[in-house]
Amino acid sequence: MGFFSRLLNRPGSHAEKTTGWFERAVADLDAAGREFSELSDAELTEAAGEVFGSGTHQQTLIRYCALAREAGERVLDERAYDTQLRGLVGLLQGSIVQMATGEGKTLVGALAAAGYALQGRRVHVVSVNDYLAVRDRNWMKPLFDLLGVKSAAISGAQGDDERREAYRSEVVYASVTEVGFDVLRDRFLTEDADQRVPEHDVVIVDEADSVLIDEARVPLVLAGSSSVQDTDAAIAALVSQLSPDTDYEVSADRHAVSLTDAGVDRVEEELDVELFGEDSETLAAVNLALHARALVKRDVDYLVVDGRIKLISSSRGRVAELQRWPDGLQAAVEAKESLDATDSGEILDQMTVEELIHGYQTVCGMTGTALAVGDDLREFYGLEIVPIDTHLPVVRVDEPDRLFTYQESKERAIVEEVADHHARSRPVLIGTSSVAESESLAERLTERGIDVAVLNAKDDSREAEIIAKAGAPGAVTVSTQMAGRGTDIRLADDEVADAGGLLVIGAGRYPSSRLDDQLRGRAGRQGDPGTSVFFTSLEDELVTRVPEIQRFVSEGDETGLIESKRALGLVEHAQRIAEGQNTALHRDTWRFNELMAKQRELVLERRAEIRKDDEPVEQLRKELGDRADEIAQDHSEELLDSVLREVMLFHLDARWVDHLAFLNDLREGIHLRTFAREKPHEAFNTESIRVFSSFWSDVIDDSKSTIEEATITDEGIDLESHGLKRPSSTWTYLTTENAFGSDIENIVKKVRR
Repeated sequence: MGFFSRLLNRPGSHAEKTTGWFERAVADLDAAGREFSELSDAELTEAAGEVFGSGTHQQTLIRYCALAREAGERVLDERAYDTQLRGLVGLLQGSIVQMATGEGKTLVGALAAAGYALQGRRVHVVSVNDYLAVRDRNWMKPLFDLLGVKSAAISGAQGDDERREAYRSEVVYASVTEVGFDVLRDRFLTEDADQRVPEHDVVIVDEADSVLIDEARVPLVLAGSSSVQDTDAAIAALVSQLSPDTDYEVSADRHAVSLTDAGVDRVEEELDVELFGEDSETLAAVNLALHARALVKRDVDYLVVDGRIKLISSSRGRVAELQRWPDGLQAAVEAKESLDATDSGEILDQMTVEELIHGYQTVCGMTGTALAVGDDLREFYGLEIVPIDTHLPVVRVDEPDRLFTYQESKERAIVEEVADHHARSRPVLIGTSSVAESESLAERLTERGIDVAVLNAKDDSREAEIIAKAGAPGAVTVSTQMAGRGTDIRLADDEVADAGGLLVIGAGRYPSSRLDDQLRGRAGRQGDPGTSVFFTSLEDELVTRVPEIQRFVSEGDETGLIESKRALGLVEHAQRIAEGQNTALHRDTWRFNELMAKQRELVLERRAEIRKDDEPVEQLRKELGDRADEIAQDHSEELLDSVLREVMLFHLDARWVDHLAFLNDLREGIHLRTFAREKPHEAFNTESIRVFSSFWSDVIDDSKSTIEEATITDEGIDLESHGLKRPSSTWTYLTTENAFGSDIENIVKKVRR
């Protein structure tokens, strides 16, 4: 593809075709607006029900935009700007809309949801957490009511009956994880009345880049049959004594760790094992413990709260509720912290957030930073971006980065910068990448006599309150990651504006430029003055990905400041490396999950056939021969039909659980196939297809054996009495992606020392 072709196909280049016409229809929009303004509330509700009934596509959208603007002004006292209405058109045409912080995405999303609902569609508006889902629905409920659209919100506190009722609404607000967990539970239904999520039609994704890119690889898990993961305290104790560089090496990107030859010798001698011989299970346990020791950091990746591990979301800087690592790594970290092992369990089903989103007929969304991942959104979802101009020009000043030699000098410089602006009553927001750094800066500022509000994963209960006050004169707020906070920082008064508005300080670049931009965007909203600047050090984890930058340590002045443009360029290079690695991981995960998702789809289709169609029943009945005729004669054809369906459903579900366990085990060790010069993805697919090919025949065989041996009464079949018991309880959680991947490749190179 040539340069101009690439230029014409860049993210956002289709926006003119999608929504460009809207700006040329202002006269029609104003005329329709005057028409709707003369209607009573009841007449406006009636008009909403008819607005999509006639006219060309563009005419219909113009009339709906005018009606929606009128409705919002009446019940919310919010009259949508033309820029917001253009965003509304983008959503109604199935695009990702990029709108800056403070430009009114919540209203635009609600208007789009109502627009789809008025066309007879069912809409899920998904966000990153329960708080935002419930808040936004309650905030927008008067709007939905005026437009004649039934709305509801889902939260983790609701029971099944309340959820079922909520999902019957035309517009449902929920966190993406809650919807995913309900979909997983629905996959094991035996009665239609128990279904929670009736259909997957339209999804509007708030914070779209966070959900569709950052969270895309997160597996949502349904588990049952509780057990406790066995751990080896001796291995954890030994690994805690190993020395970096001597006994183990960490990769430059800090994604992998492996024993050195000396480390292998030491472990084998102290444990009296042969790691690369018959003691491969010990090797796996050692590497899990090593991963927990070297790569997983307390107060960065997790917290210890009330004797339990709490994971921290790297993209949102807060506790990741219900999230855990895969059982082995979870147990290894618990052993590292000398905690009791938590319950693990058999995985009944799982899917990634990306798989969930692909299940919808129409996908669209909103975010402030979509263009930076435009290629990813196009590759993984086939989505285009519509960038929306701000209502007022952005006057924020984005200062050049300041690079320092060490973490200590960086933090000292940040404190001096904050003290200077605080003395002039200017509010300051500091964004950090970890709990540890946020607390270190807060402590330094407190020692200088500056009051600090801290918002991190240890306590986000006062989140909205803290952020809402961050624009007050002289306010100083420290936050771990501002993405998805969902509350605007408004300048308190003209005094704050005269002082320069909000000063945003980034305590180091994030692994993604999008997260940098989201932090910057907290200043300068709606034409406000503001400033942003990032302070970085050569010791920042992101920067250490480029070892050559360490040679600039000698160029720091007496404060540690490095003014080399070459060094600053290497910081940006490190960020691009991290972004490329994240895209590669996303692509790698999807390639592994794609086949599993297709196989699950086939199983679900077969499951629906068992419940509704006669063909699977006839197939099993034919296999049973005289035994089926005997049951029908002794009882009835209806009872035979019920028994056959019940038994097949049990064995199909059980067979899928076994197949899923096989796939997870296969993936953990698939990189060993490189020894046979096989490509891991191709080997995974080949082996998965081979095993799956007998899936249905195994279900039929198992069902036949059960019915031939079972006692059938007029009540049917008691599966539990024959040892066929479904889990007495299930629970859901999120897990991180497979902890190893490339790590295994580094480890197995030791096998043929």
